[in-house]
Amino acid sequence: MLSTLAKLSHQIEGELYYNPSDSKHQTIRLAYATDASVYQELPLAVVIPHTKDDILKLVQFADENRVTLIPRTAGTSLAGQVVGSGIVVDVSKCFNKILELNVEEQWVKVEPGVIRDDLNAYLKPYGLMFGPETSTASRAMVGGMIGNNSSGLHSIVWGDTRENLIRADVVLNDGSEVVFEQLDPAAHFGKLAMKGREGDIYRALNDLLTKPANVEAIEKGFPKKTITRRNTGYALDYLVDSEVPFNLCNLLAGSEGTLGIVTEAVLKLRPLPPKEIGLLCVHFNDMIECMRANVIALNHDPEASELVDKYILDFTVGHPTYQYNRFFIEGDPQALLIVEFRADTKEEIEAKADHLKQDLVEAGFGYAYPLITDAKETNLVWDVRKAGLGLIRNLPGDSQPVNLIEDCAVSPEDLPAYVADVQQLLQEQGVHASYYAHAGAGELHIEPFINLKSDQGKKQFRDILEKTADLVLKYNGSLSGEHGDGRLRGEFIGKVLGEDVYQLLREVKGIFDPKGIFNANKIVDAPPMDSSLRYDKPVDGQAIKTYFDFTKDESILRLAEKCSGSGDCRKTEITGGTMCPSFMATRNEKDTTRARANMLRQFLTNSTKKNRFDHEEIKEVMDLCLSCKGCKTECPSSVDVAKMKAEFLQQYYDVHGAPFRSKLIANFTKSQQLGAMVAPVYNFFAQNAVFSKVIKKVVGFAPERSLPKVSSTTLKQWIKKQDAYTSQRRVYLFCDEFTDYNDTEIGITAYKLLTALGYQVLVPPHKESGRTYLSKGFVKEAKALANKNVSLLSQLINDGTPLLGIEPSAILTFRDEYLSLVDNEQQEAASRIARNALTMEEFLLREVEKGNIHPEQFTSEKQAIKLHGHCYQKAFHLVGTTEKLLSLPVNYTVEVIPSGCCGMAGSFGYEKEHYEISMKVAELVLLPAVRSAQSDTLIAAAGTSCRHQIKDGVGRKSYHPVEILYKALIK
Repeated sequence: MLSTLAKLSHQIEGELYYNPSDSKHQTIRLAYATDASVYQELPLAVVIPHTKDDILKLVQFADENRVTLIPRTAGTSLAGQVVGSGIVVDVSKCFNKILELNVEEQWVKVEPGVIRDDLNAYLKPYGLMFGPETSTASRAMVGGMIGNNSSGLHSIVWGDTRENLIRADVVLNDGSEVVFEQLDPAAHFGKLAMKGREGDIYRALNDLLTKPANVEAIEKGFPKKTITRRNTGYALDYLVDSEVPFNLCNLLAGSEGTLGIVTEAVLKLRPLPPKEIGLLCVHFNDMIECMRANVIALNHDPEASELVDKYILDFTVGHPTYQYNRFFIEGDPQALLIVEFRADTKEEIEAKADHLKQDLVEAGFGYAYPLITDAKETNLVWDVRKAGLGLIRNLPGDSQPVNLIEDCAVSPEDLPAYVADVQQLLQEQGVHASYYAHAGAGELHIEPFINLKSDQGKKQFRDILEKTADLVLKYNGSLSGEHGDGRLRGEFIGKVLGEDVYQLLREVKGIFDPKGIFNANKIVDAPPMDSSLRYDKPVDGQAIKTYFDFTKDESILRLAEKCSGSGDCRKTEITGGTMCPSFMATRNEKDTTRARANMLRQFLTNSTKKNRFDHEEIKEVMDLCLSCKGCKTECPSSVDVAKMKAEFLQQYYDVHGAPFRSKLIANFTKSQQLGAMVAPVYNFFAQNAVFSKVIKKVVGFAPERSLPKVSSTTLKQWIKKQDAYTSQRRVYLFCDEFTDYNDTEIGITAYKLLTALGYQVLVPPHKESGRTYLSKGFVKEAKALANKNVSLLSQLINDGTPLLGIEPSAILTFRDEYLSLVDNEQQEAASRIARNALTMEEFLLREVEKGNIHPEQFTSEKQAIKLHGHCYQKAFHLVGTTEKLLSLPVNYTVEVIPSGCCGMAGSFGYEKEHYEISMKVAELVLLPAVRSAQSDTLIAAAGTSCRHQIKDGVGRKSYHPVEILYKALIK
């Protein structure tokens, strides 16, 4: 097969990865071995088709070689739909164009790789939107939404994908291209009379659907029609429904790529909802009471009615991002029902919410009813609901939430009884579960906590689904509502729909795909649901020795395992955020946070080497990680890949030694110390075109990149020469290695600003931060520096005398890595320093809020500022702090550039092989925003790397916030 695949690779324009002896090929195959489900299976190959012709050739290849093609977009499927041993066909990268928009008729034609939220960003100026809205909408793509018939939290009003799919262009198993669309009786008859593959399919389906016994079985076996989320099997109930126009799109939606490959789709659009939004967040002490209240809520015609349970709420406590979303929670509710209303005015919203509240109070349901009407705040509330899957992955221990019965749906009026039955079932199994999501549609995401690493857990896994299938049958519900059957629930379709219907489903598969070349063994003929699990091999993660202390995460393995696969790291620059900058630039799955966590998990679990980190595949997948820290906070599960990358590099160096360039960068401070002694000579060689070119070539830096200069005096030297200034308001300044040698003028300005505002500035004895060592994986050296700095500063830094930093990446190291680097006896001191290690902007804003600094001390002249936040500022939610501080002068207006990482990321942007990616990242948002700024607008950037990237990319000077404030200060 390898030679056959090699031949195929030369026949297509796209990329084909198949060779197990090639580390890059193997890395990519491993990256596609999982999705967001519990399953894992290494694919035969992965292909990134570039053209439709590539897809046609793949279909021909699959037909000739009897292999199955697994269509894939974002890979967020929860039932194992895109996991298998065939060829994964990832259309997410190259089939992502919006082809045509008809505003008057309200439809849009797209390719399958178009992301739902990106599409709606495009449609918004036209006053239109595509309705189905999954919790993964920031990365979920149209192809996958069709495959799963995705719905989302507003489905009770906006509908599911099936309802909004007008037409689809599909490649069939013989390579013929067909169009599925609504057919009137004459057009349907024309299809039946056609020759060729398309006519064969219509005739075979017509024979199947017109037999009275089949119609009777379908009408008897499928879920009752009051359940809007009936998505079990193939949608034969829609095809026999005389009230539904005949359209094979109804069959295609929810077919999980098992009938053909979609290349284009025409989607129905709807007007944007009314501008005002309100969320009535009803608090309950009991889950069943909440479900009864949901029935009342639906009588008030809400846009959505969604459940969030105590487990999810508890995991927001102390979370680096979601702790800020708890502002509306009162007490300690067991369940929240979030009921959304929309209207043209807030008064209408308030009236609707009040009527519902009155009915709930009269029924004795709920104990608190906060109404949220601010648009930004409603987004924060919904973000908690959408992050449910990731948040509960923070549960400690090997018993983890599993997607199992999370997609079963019943009528909303049956939910109270159904939930009570499920609770009884889980209690008998000795299992807890999280309950959340689509109460309004009768579909709760119920995720039992099961240890799939144990034999008992695997038995529970099967038993719970089997017994829940009985409950679904009891309530004439749907085994799958929006997540699909896949390989998880396919085994139990016959039990729920009846064996007669199941055989009809197998016939449908045979009609479309007799050789099984499209996603075989999904929906029908699925393998046992407890086979090919991720966690077939139990490993003691604590036995894996590491330099970082991963105790808080239980182990580095457990930290990697926390990745649910939900793909939050696949967002684009349109959606926004920092995570994951390299993926935003390349759109390659291997460059996601998910791929990196999965690669570590797979090798830490399965490696037979003494050093489990010693694998080229891990090195390959970590190569483009910029260590931006976006994943630490934006990932709901807080999978800190930057920390794990540093640990991996140190472990890898232990076996192979460290490259010369990495050593040089790690020892940056030492080179700058030497350079500062002969600054004019150093700067001549660094800036001279000829000599700098030679230096960059020897080191391995990009020739396009400028080298930093050193200052003729260091910041510490300059401060020593200043006359003593005493004040009761005393602060300690951390002279980081970047400001001390390269950005000395900024440090001097910071000193002058603080003293002018009445603060005594002292420089305590300290070493460099260790940031350069951490960035290149020299964890042992960074650990020594952390211990030394904590020892030197432990008696000086406290609530009254904070440690201030100018460069975010350096000062925030005290709040991040130091806490898991220092020795045990230093932990208390490190924690105290971490609480009081502040960026300059943090400290100054605190003083403003205390009344120690006033707007009157600054100019009243007008000034526009565009602010780019450093990645670490974003990770610690500090960009808003800088925005507020720079708005202190009364006529200063600040606009935050909605950028992610600048792309420089310390040395990353200097390195020859990374320069192109570095600039791609910068060009996503940052550099275009700077170019578009008026010449008199100031560009603010606290990070030294960020300022360097702006200078190299646009040729424009940007300023540290302290420079802007000092200039604004009335001297």
